[in-house]
Amino acid sequence: MNILTSTPISAQQKQVRSEQKPIVLVVDDDESLRISICDLLESVGIEAAGYASTQALMDANVLNRPGCIILDVRMPGLSGLDFQARLAASGISASIVFLTGYGDIPMTVQAMKAGAVEFLTKPVRDQTLLDAVSKAIEIDKEKRAEQFETDANVARYLTLTPRERQVMEAVVLGKLSKQIAFDLNITEITVKLHRSNLMRKMQTPFVTQLLRAWQSIPKDIRHDNPR
Repeated sequence: MNILTSTPISAQQKQVRSEQKPIVLVVDDDESLRISICDLLESVGIEAAGYASTQALMDANVLNRPGCIILDVRMPGLSGLDFQARLAASGISASIVFLTGYGDIPMTVQAMKAGAVEFLTKPVRDQTLLDAVSKAIEIDKEKRAEQFETDANVARYLTLTPRERQVMEAVVLGKLSKQIAFDLNITEITVKLHRSNLMRKMQTPFVTQLLRAWQSIPKDIRHDNPR
């Protein structure tokens, strides 16, 4: 199955996959180098898998697993930089360490601007590569944790009634219950009831937590609020 065209996974599936052991996906058409890198990673307890091309990686359907990708720039078929762009366009956030023998400054700038963790040139010292991989895995863990929290906040937000969403927006904007009541043409007691209900549903006992949850919810979802 091609991950770029597969059915989106649920928040629960994302959580399960985020708890999997990290894996490093090594993509390089040089078989001996691929094997060497995988052996190096496995020697320090890091699971690794090698692929001769970006297409082979896509066909393996492993891109949702936590970890990172060690990616050559020039390969048969889709190049490393083009593959990076394809992933981003498909909404797949991957921690990528580029490793190439053909790097130049414009190529490095392009890769880093697009979110690459490191851009290394061959030959590379074992420790330099291991440090880059460790950094990339940590970044991937942080991204996945943030995404899981966002997904959870969106799911909670969608359980709110239209009025509760209106009150939530007013609360995070710093408005007092009296102001909210006037703006929505309801009583102050009703505002307090909605506020209590929405904070329970959002699992945010404090307004500071409610604000963080609000900020994590994509704007298009927040703005889809009936008036």
